[in-house]
Amino acid sequence: MVTYVQALTLGLLQGFSELFPVSSLGHTALLPAMLGWHLDRSTDAFLAFVVLTHFATALVLLGFFWRDWVAIIGGIFRTLAARRIAPGDTYGRLGWLLVVSTVPAGLIGLALQHKIEHLFADTSLIAIVLLLNGVVLYGVEVLRDRRVAEGPHDDSKIAALSWTEALIVGLAQCFALIPGFSRTGLTMTGGLAAGLSHENSVRYSFLLATPIISAAAALKIPVLFHHGGAGLGPAAVGGIAAAATAYFSVRFLLKYFETRTLTPIAIYCMAAGVGAFMVVTL
Repeated sequence: MVTYVQALTLGLLQGFSELFPVSSLGHTALLPAMLGWHLDRSTDAFLAFVVLTHFATALVLLGFFWRDWVAIIGGIFRTLAARRIAPGDTYGRLGWLLVVSTVPAGLIGLALQHKIEHLFADTSLIAIVLLLNGVVLYGVEVLRDRRVAEGPHDDSKIAALSWTEALIVGLAQCFALIPGFSRTGLTMTGGLAAGLSHENSVRYSFLLATPIISAAAALKIPVLFHHGGAGLGPAAVGGIAAAATAYFSVRFLLKYFETRTLTPIAIYCMAAGVGAFMVVTL
């Protein structure tokens, strides 16, 4: 079982690392191993704890973007009623783009969930994947179109993504099921490759987080009620801690990506991956 101190530590870490493109799953799996905590990270109970902290983060994102979600859900119902997406219907189209980007990770996550769960115990692999995450983030910064204007977000530019580009973002998100790859980082990478600015890319990534994390929560959180709900207390502490750090993280990142790039974060991931690999294999 996760202790209250461990839950607090992991919750604070998850709320921070879920939104930063550094892989919350990777950090949540590596930290206990590096600190010598005797936790079986491949059990349903531990994974349910992790999912609950993710869900707390998703609720924070929902609070930040609730106006957008009202517009998006309204747009989806509008298109269903009209049986088409009207030209200029930004939020109707954005809603369906989010659906297209969400479906691949949902299907693959359901199909491979048991195999993916066992990866949490392979800390050396996770460290290598974290290094690769940094390589991917650095690579997209080197290759992206420098002519794309940065600045305030523009939902009409996000809604201008093609269906193929939305699918590519969704497929990129699938790799984040592997601990060490960042969901935020890979979806931002897909957005940047499609010609979005950093701020529009992170905005699309944050909108994508709510449905995919909520779906995972619906599957895993009920496990916390097994064995008389013994893990509920630490899980609640972890969730509250994750929500607190997620709140400050989303505020910081939305401002950061108005003018900054993924490069410093990419360098951190590469260095952290190498350092973690050395620690867990020695």
